[in-house]
Amino acid sequence: MADFKIGDRVTAIYKTGKYIGEITEERPQHYLVRVLAVLKHPMQGDLHNPKSADVLVFHERRALAFREQANIPKQMVKHFEEEVPDYQTSLKNSLEQTKKELLENPSPWAEMSLKMIESLEKDYFN
Repeated sequence: MADFKIGDRVTAIYKTGKYIGEITEERPQHYLVRVLAVLKHPMQGDLHNPKSADVLVFHERRALAFREQANIPKQMVKHFEEEVPDYQTSLKNSLEQTKKELLENPSPWAEMSLKMIESLEKDYFN
């Protein structure tokens, strides 16, 4: 396992989203990571029934906010050496990529996900 120290720039996978951030604290099983950018927007729907529209509650999954901190399991953290993009730009790009992927694979889950993402975009960018 890689060794990290406070202040290191990293990629971190949290639930189904992927982020660029910096380590602010080390814990026994986790790193506390402050979010600086979004690489992959979280999937919409039920985490326990991925890509299924036939669920009791179809959850809206927001990306972690700029400078929000999250406990990330140590094995989900990797070094990041590139320049960190602007948060809003990275959020917009990750949503565009997600929409493109959903439109390429139409399904009831993809349709519901696109509706959720439209709602999130209004909230994120207005």
